[in-house]
This record gives sequence, C-alpha cells and structure tokens, in this order.
Amino acid sequence: MMIQLDFHSDIPIYVQLRNEIIRLIASGQLAYGDPLPTVRALAADLHVNTMTVSKTYALLKQEGFITTDRRHGTRVLPAESVGLENVESSLSLLASEAVIKGMDKQAFLSLCEKLLDNIHYEKKPLESN
Repeated sequence: MMIQLDFHSDIPIYVQLRNEIIRLIASGQLAYGDPLPTVRALAADLHVNTMTVSKTYALLKQEGFITTDRRHGTRVLPAESVGLENVESSLSLLASEAVIKGMDKQAFLSLCEKLLDNIHYEKKPLESN
C-alpha cells in the first residue's frame, strides 16, 4: 500500500492518512473486501503513533469506508455502503472556497472533470462474504 504523508503539513497526520486511504479505494488499489494492515503494522510502516492510525480507522469506519471485526480484521466496504451526504457537504465547502478565491464556475467544473478523469478505476461487482 503506497501512502505518502507530509509531516511538515498543517493538515493533521490522521486526516492525511484518511485521505490517502480514500484515494487508494477510489483508484482501485484497494477494493471491496481488501484487508487493511493492522493498526500496529501500519503505524510501524509509516513511523507514526498507533493512536494516529487508530483514529484514522475510527473515522473511516464512521464514514462507512471500512469495517472492522475480530475474525476478519479491517476491510474495505463496498462503495454502495458509503452515503453521499458527506460528498455533497465536502463539495459544497470546496465550491465555496473556490468562489472566495476567485475561481469561476467553468474553471471549477473543468477542474472537477479533470480530477475525475485522472481517477482510473473499475467498479467491481459486490462479492458475498
């Protein structure tokens, strides 16, 4: 799993880690049912505190991107289980920031389209557990 964190960024590490895992899911590098590393293993690999990874996993679970159970560990959930409310809220905030910074509607839409085009993924059919 290729995750890059910027330890000099103002963005908290747990948020950066959350965002990186979501990008991996969107790109298809992590698919429905794929296991995620244990909290300890990922923390050791990234040289971060286990509480940072634990906080990230808790956030991803709350948002519906992953599930955790004792028998199967932490796994990616199907996209259909993730509600669009957070997407709409986040996109609304990003659109507002773009307007405040002087970006016009067409430039914003073009940027969104470009970013979506850069995400290469194949939607896999849901598998039964």
